[in-house]
Amino acid sequence: MRILIGNHIDPSIRERGDMRAWTQRLFWFARSGDLLVLCCEPDAAFVEYALSHTGVKHEELTVLATPGGAWGDRLLDPASLTVPAFVEQVRAELGPAGTGAVSEVFALWPSAAVARLAEALGVADRFPGSAFFGQGGGEIGNNKANFRALAAAAGVPTLPGRVCRSRAEATEATGALLERSASGAVVVKQAHNGAGVGNQLLVREAEMAVDHVGARHLHHLAPGPDGIAAYWAERWPWASGNDRWPVVVEEFAPGADAVYSEHYAADEGTRATETGRLLYVGRRLSHQVVPLDGVTEQVRTALLDGGARLADAYQTFGYRGHLSADALVLPDGAVVFTEVNAQVSGSLHIYQSIAHGIVDVAAAPARQVVEYHVPPTWAVPSFAAFLAALDELGMAYDPAARTGVIVSMPAIPLAPGEPVQFVFCLAYDPAEGHAAVFDRLDARFAAVPAGTYDASQHVATGAVSFSS
Repeated sequence: MRILIGNHIDPSIRERGDMRAWTQRLFWFARSGDLLVLCCEPDAAFVEYALSHTGVKHEELTVLATPGGAWGDRLLDPASLTVPAFVEQVRAELGPAGTGAVSEVFALWPSAAVARLAEALGVADRFPGSAFFGQGGGEIGNNKANFRALAAAAGVPTLPGRVCRSRAEATEATGALLERSASGAVVVKQAHNGAGVGNQLLVREAEMAVDHVGARHLHHLAPGPDGIAAYWAERWPWASGNDRWPVVVEEFAPGADAVYSEHYAADEGTRATETGRLLYVGRRLSHQVVPLDGVTEQVRTALLDGGARLADAYQTFGYRGHLSADALVLPDGAVVFTEVNAQVSGSLHIYQSIAHGIVDVAAAPARQVVEYHVPPTWAVPSFAAFLAALDELGMAYDPAARTGVIVSMPAIPLAPGEPVQFVFCLAYDPAEGHAAVFDRLDARFAAVPAGTYDASQHVATGAVSFSS
């Protein structure tokens, strides 16, 4: 038996909203006999759908919802994991063998609260990295400022940039980087955020406001030093989390290809698990493809080598578990690294459970898997409506052909009456590509006019704004 925890980044580090749907991707990792812990009762339709693909029977799993905490059932409150009554509830579900039946504790986010639960149950030795995570190691491993220091120590290439701990330092660093930057643009990064949501692209010239960059926010700098100073006077609180965290200012690399190398860090060492590509549309993460293709062997070698060195560095200081080393392939073919996500990333279920476990991309004939985020221009009314459309269009996953769509998470509206936002995987023949299939879905669901939403926002509302 394994205990799987469907949590997300601790709210003490970065506040999140409604994460009910995203954390239910936990079901893609479930095996017969596992005990799953979530912030709410899971979406029944999604659970049956996901398990029908993995072959695990619902009755073979135990699913517990934590006591309601500060965020109700929208987000798992770390403190709820060690409420005495809940600890006893988990203990009761372990059966006659008790804690001896537990082979592993697995969490989407390496929280100190998970370490405390494991200790309370007497299974701390089965939560890899428990001692490190129990002392706040999750924050250390997922801090973009720490990443730059660790990458430098490991000899892994990064873009020119600075870690800034004051508004004055950020102002000076921005001016210096803009002075030397061929692109005339820099990226500002929060220490804690993901999918480009915590990044802002600062441009001198409007033509640099490209949409492929992993920076959800965009700012057109006023001329001269005054423009830089004005920007930081306004945005330092946002970038630093009101002085809680350092801020990274990094040179912008236009025309780069966003890729990643995932690894697993264990007590005995590290191993590579997968490589893939991230693609952005309108400055939003649009889709990602596994396995990685369309790169030279030189690029692949550099990506795996740099990723392995980073994984080894993180493993040395105590991190255990899955991690993703994100990188850019520059137009000249050089590979530079941008961050490490020392957690169960949003890619693990795609390649481990779906691409390899269900589609078997290593088999012949060749297959690849792309996962799309529902675009802000789509209006999907419900999970059932999307599945019905797949059936009608003949696009549901076909195990015989090993092609078609697999919905990766439940479609739960963030507010009553709003279209649902979710992600879905598409298995396809690499020779044919995935664009034509996506276009058919786009034709069915695109109902929100482009330009009627702010690219910096998660939900498609509001007006377009050049400066966010």
